Amino acid sequence: MATMKQTRVRHQMSFDQLEGFLAVARLLNFSRAASTLYRTQPTLSQQIQRLEKEFGRKLFDRDFKAVKLTQAGIMLQRYAEELMALRAGALEAIRQIKANPRGCLRIGANDATFLYVLPNALANFRRVYPQVQVNITRNFSHKIVEKIQEGNIEIGIVSLPRTAKGLEILPIFSAELKVVLPPDHPLAEKKEITPAEVSFYPLLLPRIGRTRKMIEDLLRPYRKTVQISMELASVEIIKKYVSAGIGISLLPEGFAQAEVAAGTLKLVPLRGHKLFRELGLIYRRGSPLSLPAKAFLDIVQNHLPSPDRVGASTK
Repeated sequence: MATMKQTRVRHQMSFDQLEGFLAVARLLNFSRAASTLYRTQPTLSQQIQRLEKEFGRKLFDRDFKAVKLTQAGIMLQRYAEELMALRAGALEAIRQIKANPRGCLRIGANDATFLYVLPNALANFRRVYPQVQVNITRNFSHKIVEKIQEGNIEIGIVSLPRTAKGLEILPIFSAELKVVLPPDHPLAEKKEITPAEVSFYPLLLPRIGRTRKMIEDLLRPYRKTVQISMELASVEIIKKYVSAGIGISLLPEGFAQAEVAAGTLKLVPLRGHKLFRELGLIYRRGSPLSLPAKAFLDIVQNHLPSPDRVGASTK
């Protein structure tokens, strides 16, 4: 029983008491120590008494002339200073973690998103949080949703619109699709191209995904069977084959800026019915984000242009 009581008493010691003890030990005056800590002298005296009861030794010799540390008090002063320093170090370390997260950021998206949408955001993230390891998963949007739901990755960037159980969805990107064609194509000099004109030519389309569905839905009223020259796995291959004259396609302007600048591709807006590629950041609802994930979310919101046509995709 005595051991249980002693253990219970030891758990009562606090950093607040040690702070009071060190103030008295430094000033050797209870009144001045209480004043510096914004406490009353009786409160400070009670804290010292509780410490003395816990250690079973007097910590100060007190008489009407002066306050002096006892031998036990001198020993406790050294340990108390070390404990307070450790506490300050721990608080600073936690503060640094909050300000500069460490660990791993697990993020998923398709190749085009990593190539054309996220480079600046990821570069800014790496510059601000160099100690965070970035683990990238590349896959189609529906696969990214599955991996988020399974907990294999923490943040995903997927095509919108989209509904999925248990996910938070934050729209982060919207870009108009334009007709992409080689510079010598018959439609290349037009200021705008109608969907009917697009439907007349062979198309290079993604194998699956939201963009392909939008294009097919747009062109179906003008041609019962859309002329698909090839189904390709990546935007890079689509651009290469368009420049080779195998077919035309529709892409966001930002995905072909380098080729347009080099003169190997032309981009022409659609007339009338516009299409928009929209992306959203997703994560599991009710599952707290890690510090690296929260930091990345802040970076994305600050460095990606706000989507100006959320929900404008053609269905």
